[in-house]
Amino acid sequence: MTAPEQDALISRPVLSCPSPERRRSELDAANSRKNEGKKPRKNVFGAVVSRLTDLIAQAKAKDPLLGADLDREFKVLSSRLPFGLNFERHSPEAVELPQRPIRKGDKVRVLPERVSTKKGDQRLWQVKAIHKLDGGKVADLELLGAAEAETKTERLADLVVVSEFRDTIYPGLVSTGRVERGGDKPFHTVINGENYHVLKALTYTHRGKVDAIYIDPPYNTGAKDWKYNNDYVEGDDLYRHSKWLAMMERRLLSAKQLLNPVESVLIVTIDEKEYLRLGLLLEQIFPEAAIEMITSVISAKGVARFGQFSRVEEFIYFVRIGNCKVQLGEQNMLDDSRSATAQIGQEIEWLGLRRREPTAKRGARPNQFYPIFVNIESGHIHSIGEPIADDIDRSLIAAPIGTFAVWPLRPNGGEGLWGITPETAKRYLRDGFIRSRNPKPEKEQAAIHYLPSGTVKAIQDGRIDVVGRDPDGAVQAIHKERKGVIPKRVWNMDSHNAETGGSLIVSRLLPDRRFPFPKSLYAVEDSLRFFVGDKPSAVILDFFAGSGTTAHAVMRLNRQDEGHRQCISVTNNEVAADEQKSLQERGFRPGDPDWEMLGICDYITKPRVNAAISGKTPDGHPIKGDYKFTDEFPMAEGFAENAEFFTLTYETPIAVSHNRAFSRVAPLLWMKAGSRGRRIDKLPESGWEVSDAYGLLVDVDFAAPFISAVTQSNELVVAYIVTDDDRRFQSIARRLPNGVEPVRLYESYLTNFSFANGE
Repeated sequence: MTAPEQDALISRPVLSCPSPERRRSELDAANSRKNEGKKPRKNVFGAVVSRLTDLIAQAKAKDPLLGADLDREFKVLSSRLPFGLNFERHSPEAVELPQRPIRKGDKVRVLPERVSTKKGDQRLWQVKAIHKLDGGKVADLELLGAAEAETKTERLADLVVVSEFRDTIYPGLVSTGRVERGGDKPFHTVINGENYHVLKALTYTHRGKVDAIYIDPPYNTGAKDWKYNNDYVEGDDLYRHSKWLAMMERRLLSAKQLLNPVESVLIVTIDEKEYLRLGLLLEQIFPEAAIEMITSVISAKGVARFGQFSRVEEFIYFVRIGNCKVQLGEQNMLDDSRSATAQIGQEIEWLGLRRREPTAKRGARPNQFYPIFVNIESGHIHSIGEPIADDIDRSLIAAPIGTFAVWPLRPNGGEGLWGITPETAKRYLRDGFIRSRNPKPEKEQAAIHYLPSGTVKAIQDGRIDVVGRDPDGAVQAIHKERKGVIPKRVWNMDSHNAETGGSLIVSRLLPDRRFPFPKSLYAVEDSLRFFVGDKPSAVILDFFAGSGTTAHAVMRLNRQDEGHRQCISVTNNEVAADEQKSLQERGFRPGDPDWEMLGICDYITKPRVNAAISGKTPDGHPIKGDYKFTDEFPMAEGFAENAEFFTLTYETPIAVSHNRAFSRVAPLLWMKAGSRGRRIDKLPESGWEVSDAYGLLVDVDFAAPFISAVTQSNELVVAYIVTDDDRRFQSIARRLPNGVEPVRLYESYLTNFSFANGE
């Protein structure tokens, strides 16, 4: 077996079932057979670990960076789970930041020449100095991780900053536009940036505050649909699955910190390529959650594949955190057999009282085997008998005169159980919630019906109207309001068709612009409604935002109940693989305006969100067509919503702590306070300023008027206090009104990202 084949084998995710004890036992047995007649070797495993530890220590002494890398990888290997999903994590994952200014100390790559489609030098260099030369700027570089020192000088224009995912970042945001039609409603935000870094930024603004995450990650089809370490991953890549898992694991671990631990949900769509591995990964990352997978038909005509079944479906994982429950829906999602709205005005449904499950046998629940006595003449229930012991023959129980006994007998004559206790049955008989129908006295048979507890409660709460009673006293009732239907695990909804609900809508919003495989707007809307339909102020996050479908779906939910939900959409600005080659051949590079204008965020996501709100295409024409299904109206009406667009920036801790990066940190402070109202974009000359949702104190000598202004505000939720003096911060914080969170700048910001990137 060749070395690449061996590497490929260990890179593939596997389910490893043998326990560590079994593996060591097999190793010891093999060593015993191998060393028969020789002096036995003791604790081979421990000796290997000890030797590796010594070698790593030596490496740290000679090369601290290399030693730290080896130590980190060794810890990952030594912590491998004996059960579950094991895979190579391909650390460190790295990303190029073409729009990030180059600074001394940065890690960079040297770009290939313009007009070239080659990858260029993939080695990492460190910038040791920057100076002017021949009217331009150049950088003195030193090769990182080389056995022998290597240096050279390159033009700054031919370099690109590289960030490895273990690096500490200090993020900021720059606004690139906004659309306002929603009055005082909070803003949806669209962030152009590497999603892993944006997730880190959100640990400062939204840790534990997100109610729902909906993501549609790359499906890893092998068709160059995603990048790892700046390279498109292709179908013949032997490391394809482990790269995908490593990419997903890092982002899901960060996303977990954002979800509300009390009640929230993570929704992930996937297809057949990775759904099994994704399920195992979710189990490992969210062991405390309730995880369900549903099958969703997205194209009834299917994808024809010779020699295989035609694929019509994809899968959706729902990871429910804390107290999160699936809410009742309008339909059962499988067919049109039940509709919640159609129930209004309809009669209530009576159920058979005998339990139907195979385990419902006499003796399983001693109090639920008892006779119900039915009047021979009228067929009405006369009375409820008492439960009998398991060793008593039921034929010995005498019925009151003029009645016969009905027992919970199964179709084969076996003895079963009633669905409620005799105490409940007696109460239901008094209130008209149990009845007898189709009596057959000669056979001592009758159909016993009852109302389930949910229906009884709805009657008691007034949600179901009692309009009369039958001669035996059983209630006649109709549904007064929408009840809701329990959704099933297989979805087959016309509205979820990916072509009509996805591609067609995008083509109307953005004529002549194409995006591959957008999700059905209505499918995303339905998925979210099950969890945030009763949360009008929910925060929803999508960090694989793509064409912006999730934000669009949240707007529709808001329109249906006048909600104030807000969506944070995160995407990079990658161009498609074919477009990338064409741009390179024309001499463009990432970071050039001609390149960036065709990236997914600038070309699709932002324009789609803008068009949805304004009701106009990027060319200013009214959007043609109507929205369908739950809420039908012309697309040209748009939405009463607000949205702002940002690009992620990378700051230095010194610039932040000295107020030199305030304009770029300001959007994060605004988002932490709820992304609503006016934003404080400049340091106040007066020493303090109060906005709609938060206040900023930059000079603690002005604490008194600041606290007075904060106290007079009814909607302010955060007070930012800039000081290095913890004693003075605590003194001011104690004087703030209840409900206002005190946040110390820039200590809270710097500390958050030091810890967030320290794993």
